[in-house]
Amino acid sequence: FYDRPTALPTVEDSSIKLDLHRRDFTINTLALRLDGRHYGELHDYWGGLNDLRHGLVRVLHSLSFIDDPTRLMRAVRFEQRFGFVIEERTLQLMNEAADLLKQVSGDRIRHELDLILSEAHAHQMLDRLHELKLLPAIHPDLPWDEIISAEIKQFGGSFPTTDWKISFENGNGTSQRQLILLIWLGRLPEDALRQIGKRLKFSHELLGTLIDCRQLWEEVINLREAHPSAITAVLDGKAPLAIYTVYLLNGDPQIRSLLLTYITRWRYITPTIDGHDLVRMGLPPGRVYRDILETLRNAWLDGEISSPKQEKQLLDQLLQQV
Repeated sequence: FYDRPTALPTVEDSSIKLDLHRRDFTINTLALRLDGRHYGELHDYWGGLNDLRHGLVRVLHSLSFIDDPTRLMRAVRFEQRFGFVIEERTLQLMNEAADLLKQVSGDRIRHELDLILSEAHAHQMLDRLHELKLLPAIHPDLPWDEIISAEIKQFGGSFPTTDWKISFENGNGTSQRQLILLIWLGRLPEDALRQIGKRLKFSHELLGTLIDCRQLWEEVINLREAHPSAITAVLDGKAPLAIYTVYLLNGDPQIRSLLLTYITRWRYITPTIDGHDLVRMGLPPGRVYRDILETLRNAWLDGEISSPKQEKQLLDQLLQQV
């Protein structure tokens, strides 16, 4: 039983009929007996089998969405997954209860959203949530349009090559859901991302990746004529998944080539000399270490040096300036 709207239920012993009556939709109230001579007998108290045959998503009672507003999102998920139709009275009740999503905890909303983003037809489910005005009920800053829908349809199931070193779990893991979120939200202003992240209880890592994506969209236009060292300075520290998202969605072949070159080559270039070598040379510790090593790395990246001998000559020049 639900003590109040949007609350989690309290549970007590009951009959199978009453138990099934607490389910979300009629198609989920079907139960088969497993005992003795009754084995295989169907319990169908609310016409679930008929709705299943006719492809209808129907709630059991008029307070169903008030008891648990996350059923609004679940109705859309089942409808789009199975190619069903939400029954007319159920659709009316959904419209009346949409604002109740604002009262549901961010953890519960995010759980339902994660389930949607793990589906093969996630873009269709988000289309439908938008159509039913459920996205703004979740958060007013959640964007949606035909372009975003098409991008998620085209790229949401993309698998990066091994060069990217991004591990996806069977296509439905955390990273796959994150990719869709980045395609969907990764161009929003940072303030909006933080507000949405707070509402949906995004992890610190996910929010950081979204912000990386947003910042990269702002900076990437300036990379076309930049030196490799300048490009590397922008991309170092950015989440690989954020770079991959921009790579997927950016229509400029030159930008895409630069991002891929960074991922496959530039990010791995480092000087042969390190901080231990500078210690052995008697250089006092300090910021100068970082400045010297950064200058050496940039010289390698930009092709100003191409051998350890040239690197040593450049180092000698830098030490004379300290």
